[in-house]
Amino acid sequence: MVGGKVEGNPDAIVNSFCKIEEGKEGAISFLSNPKYTHFLYETKSSVVLVNEDLTLDHPVETTLIRVANAYETVAKLLQVYESMKPRKKGIDPLAFISSKAKIGNDCYVGAFAYIGDDVELGDGCQVFPHAYIGEGVKVGKGCTFYPGVTIYHGCKIGNNVILHAGSVVGADGFGFAPGPDGYDKIPQIGIVTIEDNVEIGANTCIDRSTMGSTYVRKGVKLDNLVQIAHNTDIGANTVMSAQVGVAGSTKVGQWCMLGGQAGLAGHITVGNKVNIGAQAGVIGNLKDGLTLIGSPTQEPKAFFREVALTRRLPDMQQQLRELQKEIKELKKKLEHDE
Repeated sequence: MVGGKVEGNPDAIVNSFCKIEEGKEGAISFLSNPKYTHFLYETKSSVVLVNEDLTLDHPVETTLIRVANAYETVAKLLQVYESMKPRKKGIDPLAFISSKAKIGNDCYVGAFAYIGDDVELGDGCQVFPHAYIGEGVKVGKGCTFYPGVTIYHGCKIGNNVILHAGSVVGADGFGFAPGPDGYDKIPQIGIVTIEDNVEIGANTCIDRSTMGSTYVRKGVKLDNLVQIAHNTDIGANTVMSAQVGVAGSTKVGQWCMLGGQAGLAGHITVGNKVNIGAQAGVIGNLKDGLTLIGSPTQEPKAFFREVALTRRLPDMQQQLRELQKEIKELKKKLEHDE
């Protein structure tokens, strides 16, 4: 299945997955991070996936399977394992489904879920308890909406989309016009469009557009607690870690990676394959292929030089005071000599 090379007992049997440091008989584990190599010599797992180029310091008791990339291989095996789990089917009698909604074949709708007028739910979708799908929402095939998911009216969801618990798709964008007596709300009459194979983490929010649509393109993966503002366009296969915030009308390219708590200003364009470090602040347009950290963002070498200098500031301040004191004493001495 994985195209690997077996070293050890070819008849080893596994029936579960386990972390290498918590290994037990009958489990398959993996080793990809060199920091965990020492666990390989003491693990009780029956089989361990390792990279082809791993060099052993001494023999191991477990059976090894050498593969090109252990991390990618275990991901594929976990997908096979997940696909073997039976999917829920059927409509719970406590669910509410509008008579005007269209529900595909082999769907599951849990207790207290709400499906509004003119909703279209594709084949094989799973809507868990307390999920809300508003009027006119269009959903493709094979989607999974976990408990507490909220999809506002009119939004469009592609195929094989996963929305985790508490995520909100299509809430109003943050649009207000200042006036003499306060802030006047700008109606948000657009929608959110989520394309195929997107996964949205728990309590992540994607705001509907003022006009037109906010877009989350195919293959995007958003972690928990991510904020995507109105009228943004998140490019295909881009990934964002927890607590990333993207301000309104910003366009993010394809295959970008954003670390936790990174923030993007509004009305900017980020190119393709841009890597942005954790807690970075992006305030302007970025070209393709950049790797940036810091706030405002800059190249890693420049950032680390600044950090190193910043840590020396107390010593430099003391040196400056001593130099000022010496100059003052020299001036007094020169004045005295004159």
